[in-house]
Amino acid sequence: MHPAPSVIIFTTLSGIGFGMLAWLGIDATPPQGWVAFAFFFIAYALAVGGLISSTFHLGHPERALKAFTQWRTSWLSREGVCAVAGLCVMGLYAAALIFLGTHVPILGWIGAALSLLTVFTTSMIYGQLATIPRWNTPLTSVLYLAYALTGGALLTGRVSVAITLLLVTTAVQIMWWLRGDKAFADRGSSLETATGLGNLGSVRSVAHPHTSPNYLMKEFIHVVGRKHAQKLRIISLILMAGLPILLLSIHVGHIFALLAVLSHVAGVATSRWLFFAEAEHTVGLYYGMR
Repeated sequence: MHPAPSVIIFTTLSGIGFGMLAWLGIDATPPQGWVAFAFFFIAYALAVGGLISSTFHLGHPERALKAFTQWRTSWLSREGVCAVAGLCVMGLYAAALIFLGTHVPILGWIGAALSLLTVFTTSMIYGQLATIPRWNTPLTSVLYLAYALTGGALLTGRVSVAITLLLVTTAVQIMWWLRGDKAFADRGSSLETATGLGNLGSVRSVAHPHTSPNYLMKEFIHVVGRKHAQKLRIISLILMAGLPILLLSIHVGHIFALLAVLSHVAGVATSRWLFFAEAEHTVGLYYGMR
């Protein structure tokens, strides 16, 4: 549950890439020719690059194709199916704009819907986990979609829309944090409920489950000091929304827009790192870490 920093960055960019595709798909007057090529190239590079990088976090990356077969029960499989479908539809839409100078709205709308559905399925990989109360909320999906749409608006040059979405995303992020900080306690999980022995009375561990760190401890238990978490949250909000809004308000130009995008990505990546680092998994109860 604690991806490498590079994976966090690439998956963050992937969401923004799909957000770009969604905005390009619903654009009533989309760019054409070489301008369209530039926009779609960036969107595809971000979306596909993030998807490819995420496969390296799998135990057996060479078996990634098998994930597509479990779409009935697995949100990871649904993410892959939606991503491929969305990229294919948007590829046809982009080809018509670039090579034929033709706008096919129906393809754009379908591709945009599939792009956002991809982001939603990604969020549900985490949001459906009852073992991590902080993630187990509809707000997780709202947050992922907000990030995608905001980043996409920034990269497609929708300044006024981006500023509004930056404020909305900030509000959603703060609500997600406030709800998440008390989620584990509100769930009422304890060593008694975790072991199923609560009917026998109070339960306590008389010996540490392992004499050295193991996979569960490395993957599912990560304790971040509250002071450090609060500082990182402030930094995240400043980079994600504060600085971009300031830059876009001062002057609308390519340099300021690029700085706004870079700042936003850095802020979102920081928030995404906290997303994993602050996650309290129920398994931590066995190790006395919760």
